[in-house]
Amino acid sequence: MSQHLFLPVIPPFLMKKPTITFFALATAAFILFNLKPADAQDQVSSGNGRIDGFAIAKKHSILCDKPAQDFFEGSLLGNGAMGVNVTSRPDAIVLYFGHNNVWDIRLAEHHKEEIGTFEEVFDKVKKIPADYSDLNNDAWYRQYGQMAGDNYSKPYPRPFPCGSVLIGFDRRKVQVTRQQLDISNGLCTVSMITNDKKQLFLKLFTDMKTDRLLLRLVDEKDRPAINIFDRIKVLPDPSTPGDIPSFSAREDLEGGRLSFRQVLPFDEPEKHSTGNPRDRAFRLTLNVNGPLVKTTRINWNGGKETMALLEGALSSQVPFDATITLQEGPASAVREEIPPVSINDGKQFTALFKQNEKIWVKYWAKSAVSLDDQFLEAIWYRNLYFLNCAAKAGATCPGLFANWSYNNIGTAWHGDYHMNYNVQQPFWVTFSSNHLEKNIPYVDLINSLMPVSKKWAKEYYQLPGAYFPHSAYPVEMSMNPYPLPDWGWEVSETPWAVQGLWWHYLYSGDKAFLKDRAYEPIKAACQFLTAYMKRTDAHDGNRWKDDKYHVFPTVAPELYALRPGFKFNYDCGVDLTLIKFIFKAFDRATADLGTSSQEALLLADIREILSHFPKYPVAKTASGDEVLVAVPGESAGTVYNVPNALFAAFPGEDYGLHSDKKTLQLLRNTYLNQQNEGGNDLVFANLQAARIGMLNIDEFKRQVRYCLLPNGTATDMVMQTRGRYNDQTDYGYMSKMGIWFENFALPAVINECLMQSYSGTIRLFPNWPENRRAHFENLRAAGAFLVSAQKINGKITRVRIFSEQGNTLHILSPWGDQGTISVSGKKQQVASGEISIKTKPGQWITLSRN
Repeated sequence: MSQHLFLPVIPPFLMKKPTITFFALATAAFILFNLKPADAQDQVSSGNGRIDGFAIAKKHSILCDKPAQDFFEGSLLGNGAMGVNVTSRPDAIVLYFGHNNVWDIRLAEHHKEEIGTFEEVFDKVKKIPADYSDLNNDAWYRQYGQMAGDNYSKPYPRPFPCGSVLIGFDRRKVQVTRQQLDISNGLCTVSMITNDKKQLFLKLFTDMKTDRLLLRLVDEKDRPAINIFDRIKVLPDPSTPGDIPSFSAREDLEGGRLSFRQVLPFDEPEKHSTGNPRDRAFRLTLNVNGPLVKTTRINWNGGKETMALLEGALSSQVPFDATITLQEGPASAVREEIPPVSINDGKQFTALFKQNEKIWVKYWAKSAVSLDDQFLEAIWYRNLYFLNCAAKAGATCPGLFANWSYNNIGTAWHGDYHMNYNVQQPFWVTFSSNHLEKNIPYVDLINSLMPVSKKWAKEYYQLPGAYFPHSAYPVEMSMNPYPLPDWGWEVSETPWAVQGLWWHYLYSGDKAFLKDRAYEPIKAACQFLTAYMKRTDAHDGNRWKDDKYHVFPTVAPELYALRPGFKFNYDCGVDLTLIKFIFKAFDRATADLGTSSQEALLLADIREILSHFPKYPVAKTASGDEVLVAVPGESAGTVYNVPNALFAAFPGEDYGLHSDKKTLQLLRNTYLNQQNEGGNDLVFANLQAARIGMLNIDEFKRQVRYCLLPNGTATDMVMQTRGRYNDQTDYGYMSKMGIWFENFALPAVINECLMQSYSGTIRLFPNWPENRRAHFENLRAAGAFLVSAQKINGKITRVRIFSEQGNTLHILSPWGDQGTISVSGKKQQVASGEISIKTKPGQWITLSRN
């Protein structure tokens, strides 16, 4: 689901913000700052030179040459579970904490009986006159929609900000000069100057193994510096709802500890009772390396004011070292007492930083690129940095805004999982970038949604298998959170939900993964889809005047919703291509696992439907060109919110560079005709363009620049009117909703320009300009191959491929038959432009020009 979906439930202040003014300054905030590379212990290598990804990442540090006081200027740190946003203002450094596992877990699940079944609602909608302009003109439908949307209208569930820590100083004595984030190792440095011209640096990093932030103040020679801060304060989040238990504070001034604990009740307010075993809690604890004291100051009224609760002053006679720890889990495990913690004495800082740096070196060794286009190179490394900070196996799958939040930032649309692109998109980058470990949170999410998805299929649709919900939360659910018969009837979301599981197997070749993690969700999706398409309403010759199995009713993502007479509510291109994709995937899965005989009935249904499958919807442009469109009967001039027209190219992967000339022309006509209003197309539409070899790199860069924020992330920005937006729309209204996790997939667009393998055949540099140099190492291809290649002055040099699983390698020779292939040292002449060779696990294959 697009982030525009639930505009009516967005708090009004989000919709009425004045135009954001800092975008024009965004690019200036991204100064490429060169530092001396640290020693990389594990470099990515190929037979044609070496790329040190760690050193290249260090080139692309993110620098703000002034106090970074705004949340969207701050340096983003994280370990895949805990997130920290480091901001600096003229009188303090403020750290904002969030965590993927910390949510307001209350859940409204009312109206279960009133919602009824799909057939009951479908029958009533059929009776609404087809000549109505909108279904809401019907009183019953309008009231039903209000009832069905009641649960989603509650402010919970949502990510719960974990509080902040303020480290203050007297600005007469100290000034912040700049703030820098080294993305190679996650080190943030806030530079300061004292009134006696001493340069001081507060260094911060998140422990990649434990939910804690370490801080150290040093001088120009990296020696411990005497404390300059006059106060330190721990602040619970100001958006904490008043209908949950208040936080409890703990102060151990002698021990240098300030801490608060927040209980997150499982029950809604009217049901809440203390001590529910399903309640959760978190605790934020500051530990400094010396005792704290309460001091007084003269306030605005001229009276003395003592420091507030959870505020203290540190002696100015000791070095400043601190640790901030975030503990989360069941309320019974997060105790009232402040947990003991080892004191950060400088030695701990150094040792843990070295440990962290090894983890980052290993991360950057997974894959690497070296591009002469420094802007694209920076985008590639920075977004993979953000991905590593935001997601990891064992932590809850990030929602819309990942693990950075404060106040209402990160809570729009509940910050939840939208199953028609938002939750899938950030994980597209994990496959080609060779970071399959980062796809595991998504795999865990889909498996966790199986019970409610199967329950909804059985009880609401009265069909077998699983119907994945339109929106979902990382909390215990017993019904679809968004059961409205408009966006909640998007059939495409079920095959789309499980597609990422198949891709994980396709790119890894891991049969154990297929058997244990992917097979059952894919099978359950196919069970539902075959049953849905074989219903009489979807396969009735009298109604449809053909022998096809139709997808009916359904809704295109972010377009039309449910219409009177079901106009535009059948055979959407996205439904057709994703259903076809997952049917074929399951067919192959049964063959690979040897389960074809036991799945004979389901496979028979799949093959029957595929043999009587509807065609993709098309329309004619004003100039007479045929183009793909979202739904049958649609105008070729429709403005989309989600790039609907090219779904067959991506994510459907039915069409692409492997297609015949006629289809390629259809795709090109469609691309040139398609209009997208923005907000959901920065990665999506540009990746589609790369898949058909039509991405204009310079246009892509301009759009990325338009969407960049000063912190290095790309936000969702409106691009044009004539869709749902008008000339009064604030084009940047989504920019301050949160850190858009979905756009961390930007490196996937670059990867698709360098290499494509979706069809099973590897294509090198299919969308890369002839006059631009590019070198990539260990991009992952379908079939479990790691590919490295270089292009200089329009010429591709030697190509090296590693076969993980021993599958058959299919690759288009960059030189036609004018090349040689070397397998385990044995050379032979390339016979044709398309190479097909059986490999062995662990084998290296090298291609060279004669």
